[in-house]
Parts: sequence; C-alpha cells; structure tokens
Amino acid sequence: MANILNNLQSTVIAGIVLLIAIIVVVGLAGHMPSFDHNWFAFLFRYLHVLSGVMWIGLLWYFNFVQIPNMGKIPDEQKPAIGKVIAPAALFWFRWGAMATIVTGLILAWMSGYIVDAIALGLTDGVPKHSAIGIGMWLGAIMWFNVWFIIWPAQQRALGIVDADAETKAASARTAMLFSRTNTLLSFPMLYAMVSAQNIY
Repeated sequence: MANILNNLQSTVIAGIVLLIAIIVVVGLAGHMPSFDHNWFAFLFRYLHVLSGVMWIGLLWYFNFVQIPNMGKIPDEQKPAIGKVIAPAALFWFRWGAMATIVTGLILAWMSGYIVDAIALGLTDGVPKHSAIGIGMWLGAIMWFNVWFIIWPAQQRALGIVDADAETKAASARTAMLFSRTNTLLSFPMLYAMVSAQNIY
C-alpha cells in the first residue's frame, strides 16, 4: 500500500480502480449502469464536481493559506513558493477551471437546460433554471478571471514572463485582487449550483 501512496500517479490510478470496483459491486447488486443518456449526464455531473473540487480547492488554498502566510515566510525561502509551488498549483488551478466550465456546459446541454439557464430562467420561469443560470454565470466570470486576468498577472509576478520589478509588484496585486474576487463569488456560485439540484 505504501508503494501506491508514495507516488501520486499510482494513487490516482488506484482511486480510479476503486471507483470502477464500486460501480461493479453496485452493478452486481442489481443496479448495473445502463450507459444511456441519463448515465452519461450523470458522468458529466461527476466530472464537473470533480473538476470543481480541484479548482475551488486550489482557489481556497491560495486565499486561505498561501497569500495570508507569504509575509511570514523568510525572504530566502520565498523562491521555493514562487518558483516551485505556485507554478504547479496554478497549472492545476487553471486547468481545473477549464475542465469545470467545459463539463458544466456539456452537462447543461445534455440535461436540456443550457439555453434557459444562460437566460437565467427568464425564458421559462423555472426557478431551477434561474438558480443554475446564476451559478453558471458566476462560474463563467470566475473562469474568465482565471484565464485572462489571474494567470497572465501571475506569469509576470512569478517571472515566468519577463517584467520589471514595478510591473511584477502590480501584477501580484492584480492577481491577488481577482483571486479574492473569485473567492467572494465562490460562495454564491456554489449555493446556486447546489440549490438548483436540491431545492428546486
């Protein structure tokens, strides 16, 4: 077991194998997936939630752990964060955001509510479509912030892209402010998404 847990790739593969084993065991108990439209819609909901956990988990890591504690780290140790931890975290952060929005749009399309949700339920007056639509729009704003504001600013701030000291400092502040904006939006976004599935 230690060999599996010592390697991230092995751990992820083991998690997928365990997932498949659970699907088979439940199937043998008389609930085998039918692999029809509803099952694939469920699969995209699962992938959407999985991607969202990666994205929002890293967003909260940055805002609840990394940013508040950067001032406590001695200057000689900060390069470890800026050159190793932050670039790796930002990779999973931005691709988690991309996977979340793509799987969410596919799910909305497969479930037949994409147009009504984008219109915030104003086309049909269904509260579920209003709630999921608000969540989708907030998620889209957050995704835009990640890809078109936070990531370009972080590239300058971390020295991935050449920039002078003043630009680096301004870019770090921009990235922080938009990351905080996404943290602010994450609370109503998650409420809208969960309420759409469980209240309406």
